[in-house]
Amino acid sequence: MKSAYEYNLELIQKVVPSMSYNPEDAEIFTWQKKAREKLKELIGLDRFKKVNPETQIEYEKKIDGGKEIRFTFASEDGYRVPCHLLLPDGIENPPVMICIQGHSSGMHISLGKVIYEDDTKFIADDGDFAVRALKEGFAAVAIEQRNFGECSSKSGEVDCTYSKLIASLFGRTTVGERVWDVQRLMDVLENEFADKIDVKTICLMGNSAGGTTCAYVAALDERPVMTIPSCAMCTFKDSIGAMPHCACNFVPHIAEYFEMSDLMAMAYPKYFIQVNGRKDDIFPMDPAKEVFVRGKRPYLNTRKDYKCAMVLGPEGHRFYADLTWPIIHKFIK
Repeated sequence: MKSAYEYNLELIQKVVPSMSYNPEDAEIFTWQKKAREKLKELIGLDRFKKVNPETQIEYEKKIDGGKEIRFTFASEDGYRVPCHLLLPDGIENPPVMICIQGHSSGMHISLGKVIYEDDTKFIADDGDFAVRALKEGFAAVAIEQRNFGECSSKSGEVDCTYSKLIASLFGRTTVGERVWDVQRLMDVLENEFADKIDVKTICLMGNSAGGTTCAYVAALDERPVMTIPSCAMCTFKDSIGAMPHCACNFVPHIAEYFEMSDLMAMAYPKYFIQVNGRKDDIFPMDPAKEVFVRGKRPYLNTRKDYKCAMVLGPEGHRFYADLTWPIIHKFIK
């Protein structure tokens, strides 16, 4: 006799998304408008209210190759988001890379800082996003995602499950919360740091759950010019619907309407770099390729396929900086 879990694994294989992009049915911008409204509803983005960010700069200090500014801001009434802005020496108004860590001990990994034992491995796997961005001539912002690092109820541990379940009781999702925080961070960058960075060249970079946030933000917000989701893009039925994943990945009903490829289609015409590891066993290679092929259709149809690329790393669930940064520079000259 099948378990309920086994039965649901079979059911997800049969689900056909009803609003998935089909170039034969709709013009891309017409489809995007309807798709974005539905996606906002699914992740509960209409449940949030803007507040005065009341940005507070906690310190500024010199670092190798630049300056580090630690600041916090309010993304909601009663909730503050900690961030670090790194500014490269000798570059006026540099482009900015928003760096989003996935399941880990926190954003300090983006800064190349070891606080907990496992941090060394994440950094060795190119998780020090902000450090590399600074070396590449970008300003970098490390943002703490909800339930990680300083925003976890358990120091140094991931704390998604119960936070996500509680939020679902009143119509919100962890994906929506994280998207909202990045959107409000972009407000802060535009309004309070525009004299230090090029706010018209905002890019997103993240691995795993950080990559997931990158994909959703790029799908819903016009401001980023480039997104780099790493080890996050794969079909729902072959990734989060096929094996155990953290609860934060799950958006109720989303498979009934969209596939991950539709997030890429919603992001069009932004620059889009999809990064995957050939040996990633939780975001398998073949369905990841399928997502990219389907997601780039609007780029192909408008002869803008030069604006998207897929990076295939030789290992598993990690970022591949040396393979990705040359493409970033090709796109952002």
